[in-house]
Amino acid sequence: MYRTHTCGELRLENAGESISLSGWVQRSRDLGGMTFVDLRDRYGITQLVFNMEENEGLCKQARKLGREFVIQVHGKVTERSNKNSKMTTGDIEIRVNEMNLLKAAEVPPFTIEEESDGGDELRMKYRFLDLRRAPLRKNLELRHKMAQEIRRYFDSEDFLEIETPFLIKSTPEGARDFVVPSRMNEGQFYALPQSPQTFKQLLMVAGYDKYFQIVKCFRDEDLRADRQPEFTQIDCEMSFVERDDVLDTFEGLAKHLFRNILKVEIEGSFPKMSYDQAIEEYGSDKPDIRFEMKIKDLTSIAKGKDFRVFDDSEYIGAICAEGCVGYSRKELDGLTDFVTRPQIGAKGLIYARYNQDGSFKSSVDKFFGTEDLKAWAEELGAKPGDLILVLAGERTPTLKALSELRLEMGTRLGIRNKDVYKPLWIVDFPLLDWDEETGRFHAMHHPFTSPKIEDLDLFESDPGKVRANAYDLVINGVEIGGGSIRIHDEDLQKLMFKNLGFTDEEARNQFGFLMSAFRYGAPPHGGIAFGFDRWVALFAGLDSIRDVIAFPKNNSGRDVMIDSPSDISSEQLDELKLQKKK
Repeated sequence: MYRTHTCGELRLENAGESISLSGWVQRSRDLGGMTFVDLRDRYGITQLVFNMEENEGLCKQARKLGREFVIQVHGKVTERSNKNSKMTTGDIEIRVNEMNLLKAAEVPPFTIEEESDGGDELRMKYRFLDLRRAPLRKNLELRHKMAQEIRRYFDSEDFLEIETPFLIKSTPEGARDFVVPSRMNEGQFYALPQSPQTFKQLLMVAGYDKYFQIVKCFRDEDLRADRQPEFTQIDCEMSFVERDDVLDTFEGLAKHLFRNILKVEIEGSFPKMSYDQAIEEYGSDKPDIRFEMKIKDLTSIAKGKDFRVFDDSEYIGAICAEGCVGYSRKELDGLTDFVTRPQIGAKGLIYARYNQDGSFKSSVDKFFGTEDLKAWAEELGAKPGDLILVLAGERTPTLKALSELRLEMGTRLGIRNKDVYKPLWIVDFPLLDWDEETGRFHAMHHPFTSPKIEDLDLFESDPGKVRANAYDLVINGVEIGGGSIRIHDEDLQKLMFKNLGFTDEEARNQFGFLMSAFRYGAPPHGGIAFGFDRWVALFAGLDSIRDVIAFPKNNSGRDVMIDSPSDISSEQLDELKLQKKK
């Protein structure tokens, strides 16, 4: 056996025991008569001691060890004279009497420490080395624990874990499909699933009333910090449920994870906020409610003062940054630069200081007097010492810009505490979203989302006002998951397809199998899908999901470690009857 214990296991009560350890050399320190080596494995680090007086040959051998050499040692556990409280094994060390070199190693391209000197691309290229670092190991341990707790909770609630296919039919679900050519069916293609949506609905039709799986999904879309081309969902569906039945069940899952992973108790039911309220007050359908600083509409009180920027704008909105009256001109210019960046898109920033003496000073004093600015302050609930920040323009982009400005100010003021968790449900989304480019409606969630029954008449008169029986779970400004009550009636599903611009033939070609299943007795059903990677990242206190995935892609969708995607041979192309365009 290569080891009797791991490098994170031994404690003072093991003193005097003869043991064997195996692992990687973290670092080596030569102090003349003594050589100290830190030996690392997945479980921790243990200090090894080589004594020149006790075994000169072994000590000289130890001095030749380089970083990341793989070794096996035999020795005795002894109490350390200079204990290290920062190490779990810091009370002991191993007096080595035998060592075997299992594999020498080249000098790694970056330091394998808590804080590495390697850049992102370099560490991605050598991901197998990056994964040796403690922060990434802890992230993957957290991911494992969360997966186990998720399965434990669902099992206690009588859910069945059922696998669904990866090679499926291409269907329009909002993002581009990854497609796979079929060798046996010339000229035809599979698609990798963006989600198991239709299969979980078919499982409801089949009578499996509580389903879940932790499943890989695939979307060919542009990447960002919380997106990868392949990602993991906690996919769930239930039969004979209404909206609040679903919300109660998955609130239970969220509380279970908070309790058992983070040791945090979330008291009471999660608040519910309508989509319209979220957009109006936070400029986003995933609001961070750890802090107030709500957006206020100043359009009606700020127009008509001969200030062209406001008078020509559809919407004027503002936030109040508490206690920021002392912001310097340089800091305000920095905020202006922030909101005018292309990805945010505001045309400029207006500010008004509410001074401690009750007076006002603004960047638009030429157009707005004290009474005008006082009216702004009253609308925002501002008090002396606060700073009012105003944006104007078209309503939707201005609200989005205000949302980003609000989050930026929350970060600057230190009120987005990662140790505080504020979950909520966003409900009553629009069912349909108008696309100017295509001149048609698209499903805001997916084509199987049920409309609110009380809005059915609006399908004829104003489809854009139909609300969806849909819901998102948002925690600290992160959309953790979303779902809906599904359409289970064939006629209503046909009406939905009609409003999405599908002909009867297109609907049959794309979703005929589901429509057929509905004719054989479909129960009322609904469900939700959570972004497992996002949830793990949130619990790890990270902004990017990349560090909670063992082998992620970079921002161009490439795996630079294995150099993928890559060309395939002409023989493979011939087998698939494919040709590359010149």
